Amino acid sequence: MVTRNIIRLDVTDSTNSVALEVGQQGAAPGTVIVAETQTGGRGRLNRSWLSLPGMGLYFTIILRPRLAPDQLPKVTLAAGLAVCKAVETEYAVLPKIKWPNDLLLGGSKFAGILSETGSMQNGSTGQEPLVVVGVGLNLFPPAGGFPAELKERATALSLHVDREISAETVLETCVFAIEKEVQHLVMGDFQTILQEWMQRDASKDKILTWVTPKGQKVTGVSLGPDVDGILRIRDRAGTIHTVLSGDINLAGKISG
Repeated sequence: MVTRNIIRLDVTDSTNSVALEVGQQGAAPGTVIVAETQTGGRGRLNRSWLSLPGMGLYFTIILRPRLAPDQLPKVTLAAGLAVCKAVETEYAVLPKIKWPNDLLLGGSKFAGILSETGSMQNGSTGQEPLVVVGVGLNLFPPAGGFPAELKERATALSLHVDREISAETVLETCVFAIEKEVQHLVMGDFQTILQEWMQRDASKDKILTWVTPKGQKVTGVSLGPDVDGILRIRDRAGTIHTVLSGDINLAGKISG
């Protein structure tokens, strides 16, 4: 890996939490926090992420992209695409992405992205934006297999490749790819990112059920993300819903 600051931890609650803390203290962009185990690993909607030693790769990269606040949510899509492309190149697999941050192999989740924002006080420019991108990848299944509640929904990279997997190689390729895609975003090329993302869209030609933050259920056909990266769903009445938050479940292929 190119020379960069890598903070390696045996155990931490969450690499994102550490990254936000050291980032606010002035850690350089490109700094990476890697943990062998997370006791409080989390994903979107504050869901826990199984982070056992020897099972996966859990890391967060600190970024300071020059982006307007309304552009920051696009970082998650760019990072998801980056990890997909890194794994594709290194291990010749074809992951799919479930909006906004789940990476799938064989229809089951093997990786997730969690982007969070903060700020750092800069003496000359005032508040400087801080973005941390956390990535959790299941490289290997846990001893004895995944727990019953995850067995039908989770998988590991090693179950889909026929060669040895190196956590260091995955780390290096993913970090480089994330920096590259986020730089494309900073340069204003979200259109290309979105096009490549949609080529890997797990929801293409699928019916989705969206559980809104208020608990309402909306079922319809995924239209994919719009030009701002916001998911759209068309229900049976033809109404198009824009999804900013809430839970998304794949229901199946479109009939007919």
